[in-house]
Amino acid sequence: MARSTNTQFAVAVHVLTYLAGVADDHVASSDELAKSANVNPVYVRRVLGPLREAGLVHSRPGVKGGWALAADSGQITLDRVWRLLQGEEPVLGLHGPDPACATGRLVQTTLTALDRTVADSVSESLSRYTVRDVLSGIVTG
Repeated sequence: MARSTNTQFAVAVHVLTYLAGVADDHVASSDELAKSANVNPVYVRRVLGPLREAGLVHSRPGVKGGWALAADSGQITLDRVWRLLQGEEPVLGLHGPDPACATGRLVQTTLTALDRTVADSVSESLSRYTVRDVLSGIVTG
């Protein structure tokens, strides 16, 4: 089975959970977060950008700078994180068929509708959990 190559959601949840678990006065650097998530610091900053714009995290520049939660971890639902990072991107990996092909148009229309259904279902499932739930370890299949 093919695996998703988009790890932004997983990294975002990891980083948010990490930030939720540190002391309130602790500001974590991109390097610290990247080491924990086993990714590049640039990738961490790219993932956290939309979360900062949404008011979930804030950053402080400089030598003693870094990232911290800007919202209560119990109020940050996983569907919000997923939607911020997923946006309107297809979940099913849709392709662009030949527009002159009747089969291609039919398949594209059908898969686009199914993609929205899948995205809504994923979002609905994720809405049941918060970052605090992940930190507490109560999220189980």
